[in-house]
Amino acid sequence: MSSELSIKIRQSRILLPGGEFLIGDVLCRGKEILEVAPEISATADREIDATGLTLLPGVIDPQVHFREPGLEHKEDLFTASCACAKGGVTSFLEMPNTRPLTTTQATLDDKLQRAASKCLVNYGFFIGATPENLPDLREANPACGIKIFMGSMHGQLLIDCEELLEPIFAEGTRLIAVHAEDQARINQRRQEFAGITDPAIHSQIQDNQAALNATKLALKLSKKYQRRLHILHLSTGEEAELLREDKPSWVTAEVTPQHLILNTTAYEKIGTLAQMNPPLRSQHDNEVLWQALLDGVIDFIATDHAPHTLAEKAQTYPNSPSGMPGVETSLPLMLTQAAAGRCTIAQVAGWMSSAVAKAYRIPNKGAIAPGYDADLVLVDLANYRPVLREEVLTKCGWSPFEGWNLTGWPIITIVGGKVVYERGKVYTDVRGEALRFDG
Repeated sequence: MSSELSIKIRQSRILLPGGEFLIGDVLCRGKEILEVAPEISATADREIDATGLTLLPGVIDPQVHFREPGLEHKEDLFTASCACAKGGVTSFLEMPNTRPLTTTQATLDDKLQRAASKCLVNYGFFIGATPENLPDLREANPACGIKIFMGSMHGQLLIDCEELLEPIFAEGTRLIAVHAEDQARINQRRQEFAGITDPAIHSQIQDNQAALNATKLALKLSKKYQRRLHILHLSTGEEAELLREDKPSWVTAEVTPQHLILNTTAYEKIGTLAQMNPPLRSQHDNEVLWQALLDGVIDFIATDHAPHTLAEKAQTYPNSPSGMPGVETSLPLMLTQAAAGRCTIAQVAGWMSSAVAKAYRIPNKGAIAPGYDADLVLVDLANYRPVLREEVLTKCGWSPFEGWNLTGWPIITIVGGKVVYERGKVYTDVRGEALRFDG
């Protein structure tokens, strides 16, 4: 039976759950890892000679915007999951700001059906909070969590005052993930800086204080109700220091590679391609965020993959949309940081896989061990290659890291025991599965 095909990965440098490495073999049958050992004598349907390559758990990207339904000219679930496969991302959690919004069981079911037919990797979806959909927030299933836009949003998904936020925190137990920016402050500063078309002003309009105000409010409500809270794409040193001093055990936070590696100097080089929400910050913020990540104040990494076409990005600020793609480059970006001595390979795998699985209670993912799912990525840490626009698989067709020379590029990506990407070729017949959130 095809679902029970076996794969043996021979003589790779395997990252074990404890953070140590083993030169050895991994045997997978069907969707499961059966054995990890220095040498495995059993034969398999397919054997991969992985000498010189490093085997890591597949990346779980816990914040992406894949634009389907309704905005498929930017990206869709098929193109995005091809990009995931190339980037070593074997699972993703996707946001509700599509058209229609993912705010009911019916719209969640529609996304799940689309993903089942199109996605090459595993998938999960957030349910979006509106002022009117409290029953859906409690009951819609399966959902990885509730997404609240406290700012940088308009229409139904914007929940920008305490009176509307409190009932959501007060009812239920499901994880709440917040985009924490103070919309009132942003509106005021937008008027203050009106008429300025330099995209660098974006980081001043949506400033550090706007982020800090919203994070403080989310933290206050989380503590009041002891409600599981996750702070998305933390971007400022002030927020990191706030959490260092006051972070309950039920609160987690993430950071994007771009908030660690890029800063406001990027506007001079790539203009509106550097524009995102929350915006890029200063080099000082980069440093404080890095330290918070290394110290465990920030728990894991997400890309906030939010593609727009080059034509859309070419519009004059503030008409240019905020967001950048990221699933193809996140793992090599972080492994390049590890190669430079900023962190370890084991830390990268923790931040991009096992810590995400733990936070979202996704069972059997995030480790290379018997009984775990065979979601794996073989990377090349011996060579460097540049990010090239012509090689990008995301439908938007660009990367803010174009020209960057990176190591740790995926050579083979395996999802559910099947090779989905191998040396430049995507196997588009492979399909991922809906993630569970009960681990």
